[in-house]
Amino acid sequence: MTRRHRRLLPSPAMIVALTALVLSLGGSAYAVVVTGKTIRNNTVTGADIRQRSLTGNDMKRDKIGGGSVKESTLGPVPSALLAHGGARFAVVNGGGQVVRGRDVSSTVRTGAGRYQVIFNGDVRACGYFATIGHPGAARPPQNSQVSVASLASNVNGVAIRTENNNGAEVDRGFHLIVLC
Repeated sequence: MTRRHRRLLPSPAMIVALTALVLSLGGSAYAVVVTGKTIRNNTVTGADIRQRSLTGNDMKRDKIGGGSVKESTLGPVPSALLAHGGARFAVVNGGGQVVRGRDVSSTVRTGAGRYQVIFNGDVRACGYFATIGHPGAARPPQNSQVSVASLASNVNGVAIRTENNNGAEVDRGFHLIVLC
């Protein structure tokens, strides 16, 4: 070979680079479209499905677990029930206004030391826990007492009564928790 022809030949590094470029641009890979018809029945397992990728709309009604899924047959999930029950609370000032709370529809002062707290759900079968307390962090609670009961006129309500040490009904702020 003459010296002139050697100058026109590419180097080995250039040949490898050009081959890689041609393969990446032309590609030797191809796409496969997977449909329901191409999957054999009973071959997809839980390990094949990405977590949190399926929703209720992806499944037929009453097909999970071999039967109908109803609260009446399974019952409520205990931890969910506790989490929701602990979520109902109200912090109310002496004037009857809610300062903060969760699932509270309304509060009202009906008379001296008498209040009603209405939640957004039935609380008849729940436990009520209340304590006298200032709604802020400014003052410690005063020497008083509080009593609670179901509200007879509304299944979503709790009646609260606050008294001083002598038993006289007086306006006091309170903290109320409802556990169902």
